[in-house]
Amino acid sequence: MSSIKLILRTDKMDKAGESPLYIRIIKDRKTKFISLSLKLKPNEWDEDKQKVKKNHSNSTRLNAYISQKVADAKGEIADLERRNQSTTARKLKEAIKGKPLTNFFEYADNRCEKLKDTLAYSTYKNYKTYLNKFEKFVGHRELMFEDITVTTLKDYASYCSSKLGNNNTTINFSLKILQIMFKEAQREDLIPLDLFPFSKFRVKKEKSTKRYLTDEQLDTFIKLEVSNEHKAQIIKDMFIFSVFAGGLRFGDMIELKWKNYDKKNSKITKVIRKTNRQHSIRIGQKAVDILNKYTHKDQTQEDIIFPFANIDDAYFTDKEHRNLLLNRAIALSNMYLSKMGKKLELPFNLSFHISRHTFATRALNNGMRIEHVSKLMDHSDIGITQVYAKIISSELDNAVDKYIN
Repeated sequence: MSSIKLILRTDKMDKAGESPLYIRIIKDRKTKFISLSLKLKPNEWDEDKQKVKKNHSNSTRLNAYISQKVADAKGEIADLERRNQSTTARKLKEAIKGKPLTNFFEYADNRCEKLKDTLAYSTYKNYKTYLNKFEKFVGHRELMFEDITVTTLKDYASYCSSKLGNNNTTINFSLKILQIMFKEAQREDLIPLDLFPFSKFRVKKEKSTKRYLTDEQLDTFIKLEVSNEHKAQIIKDMFIFSVFAGGLRFGDMIELKWKNYDKKNSKITKVIRKTNRQHSIRIGQKAVDILNKYTHKDQTQEDIIFPFANIDDAYFTDKEHRNLLLNRAIALSNMYLSKMGKKLELPFNLSFHISRHTFATRALNNGMRIEHVSKLMDHSDIGITQVYAKIISSELDNAVDKYIN
């Protein structure tokens, strides 16, 4: 058997002191709420009589409206239970509202496929991985958007932490994927705008540390001798080139062609993979010197400058192939760089992305305006670049504390 009751949700009170009125359905100890699109002040609602009090100017009309809605709901429930003894609270709500609820996993899967061609392949794979992770937590696919509550998010975060050993950064990303799907479903008018449990639950963000090479460490790295066997020297040159060429990302570096290089003006111009924007940057002399090392008489404009990965035609047309090749190349590059970092006794693990951080901190330390640094790094928002400015500020504070007492 199921039960119906009118509930004034004072926990959802707005700034005007009004709370929404819902029909509450309980079936097999499962509860569902159906909005009546009506708001009242607590002193206008009689909980015992389940009626709007006479102190409300439209009490008679509202009570007639509410009575009809309750009667309709009871009628729908009675009909549905006669036809199907296994009816759930969710199905009762669905029948009363007159439109089907949206299955979260079915929607998320379909949405991912629709976004596949507009997302970076690695991003698409991340979406699928984290959605599978959430499905494993839930244990089934019969989950509607309405079933995902604040309690669900808290339990999922706890599961990620205690069972999987995830840190807060990973947990936040796991929740972010779910949040994206909620927003996409709202844009398609499949779920109401007020159905958004993420606004009531947050996982504390961990403080990130931007690693970079100081001038002294960079100078030592440049002087470090490495074997010409395999590709250690190539990745070292690529790292140094990035430091003196606007902090170009690894994914842009391995596909850099001679046609991207304007020798006369010492400029690199290419469409950046991450932003899909054409980017042009004047490079420093050390970067020019490195390019001169890789120049040969038989080269063509279509040749790859740094022969670190086997970039073939499929790399530029097949996202999955490109992602696989790129991940392998990143792993190999970081293996070489990690070994170099250990030789230099760096206090952190050296990876290629540190070249980007090194460019930013050096540029700011040398007095370059932050908006220029932001432009050179092709940041979408200057707020991203300000992280490096904070590093510089923190360094200055530490210097004062150490040397001026």
